[in-house]
Amino acid sequence: MGDSAQQLDRAFAALADPTRRDIVSRLSVSDATVGELAEPYDVSFQAISKHVKVLEEAGLVTRSKDAQRRPVHLNREAFDPMTEWIERYRREAEERYSRLDALLARTARDDGDRRPAEEQES
Repeated sequence: MGDSAQQLDRAFAALADPTRRDIVSRLSVSDATVGELAEPYDVSFQAISKHVKVLEEAGLVTRSKDAQRRPVHLNREAFDPMTEWIERYRREAEERYSRLDALLARTARDDGDRRPAEEQES
């Protein structure tokens, strides 16, 4: 498995947890420290720190040092491979549905052409 596939696996695995998805959602609005991220949860600071570490290992967030603060930043570019992966399969599914719609339309037309003349006149 290639590096990009492993990175994609880590990113999707990291986002499988609802708390981590919520952290990502909050970071999409603004950077925050782990302490700020922990505030709304009824879990320990250490638990949120572990969640941030998983997101960091997946490349979805980074931490920097800003004086005494260590803000967590969302790495927006890390979502591009996931978006491309999802979009690829969405397009393929859309193409399949379009082909099915065309087949059903042709079948309906063909069935209409085969009806007896007296049914077609009504």
